[in-house]
Amino acid sequence: MTVTVVGLDGAALPPGAAEALADAQVVLGAPYQLANVPVPTSARVLGPAELDGLHDTATVVLASGDPGFFGIVRMLRHRGLRPVVLPARSSVTRAFALLGRSWDDVAVVSAHGDRSLRRVLNVCRAHPAVAVLTGPGAGATEIVAGLAGWRRSVLVAEDLGGPGERVRRFDGEQVRDPHIVLCLADDHAVPERGWIAGGDPVPPTTGWALNEAEFAHRDGMITKSEVRALALARLAPGPGRLVWDLGAGSGSVGVECARLGAAVVAVERDPMQCARLVANASAHQVDVRLIEGQAPAVLAGLPNPDAVFVGGGGPDVVRAAAKASPRVVVALAALDRLAPCRTALREAGHQVDGVQLAVSRFAELPDGSVRLAATNPVLLLWGRR
Repeated sequence: MTVTVVGLDGAALPPGAAEALADAQVVLGAPYQLANVPVPTSARVLGPAELDGLHDTATVVLASGDPGFFGIVRMLRHRGLRPVVLPARSSVTRAFALLGRSWDDVAVVSAHGDRSLRRVLNVCRAHPAVAVLTGPGAGATEIVAGLAGWRRSVLVAEDLGGPGERVRRFDGEQVRDPHIVLCLADDHAVPERGWIAGGDPVPPTTGWALNEAEFAHRDGMITKSEVRALALARLAPGPGRLVWDLGAGSGSVGVECARLGAAVVAVERDPMQCARLVANASAHQVDVRLIEGQAPAVLAGLPNPDAVFVGGGGPDVVRAAAKASPRVVVALAALDRLAPCRTALREAGHQVDGVQLAVSRFAELPDGSVRLAATNPVLLLWGRR
């Protein structure tokens, strides 16, 4: 069976498409696509969801833009077919051309499929420039609602390929299909010249568990790099995930999670520490949403996390974190808090484990040799469910 996938972008058909359509015995497409191509009167017409209607016959499948970019080509290949693909301009290319902006720094995400909206929102919260291929129940309205509290401009590129195509700031009005959503931290910014599409890869090439000297902090009041290394391993931050950093202090753990691609909400009650946290996020060029206040009181209404780091606050904060998240990591300096925090995790259904970290670092002596200098021991407790 010959299957030809034809991309449509409102302009002339791609080379070879007219010939494929003329010979087609079956044509699949949405009504608005079928209305814009010369479908032979003898061809059987099917909807885009009727792939089971394909038989051993010449078939043309109509698709929007580039069918190999989050498109139907993957589904056809899963069915054992090797289609001939005649692409048009992708909707993302067209949207950013209308905006007059380069897009090699833009993360492109698809809102189709189970749990996709949650992952999409977390990428939009963490990344400064995102294009969203929308899906049912995951359009501009839902994206704007999910970004409440984050500084983002939400634009819609609508009627792509049609006479009224445009990019506009979303204002709640109905959007004309086909459309995509652009989520930008600053829609006027000129992105820096990069070398890889979608922005720098994660994890950062400079590594993680950074030295304490790379953060502004108060009198050594910072989660030490060795503790951070294990905490990050247990938190498993990454693109599409949301991390709460509770009792964040100067924000070293939250900033590191953001550097690994996660969206981060940091909660801290000390105004001076909040100022340091903002400075650290800016210095490391990541976006951390700061909430100045006391957990658990300020946690109501926040989007559900995938992981929580508790750097301060005691058993009540651990209990709230354990109810909200499938992953919780707790750093403790005081031994008497271990039992109630462990109990809080277990009561919420977590499997609990932990270690004591006692690190001795190299310290140089006057003659150039080294001795071992002990840091204060830390209890690291974690739970998963």
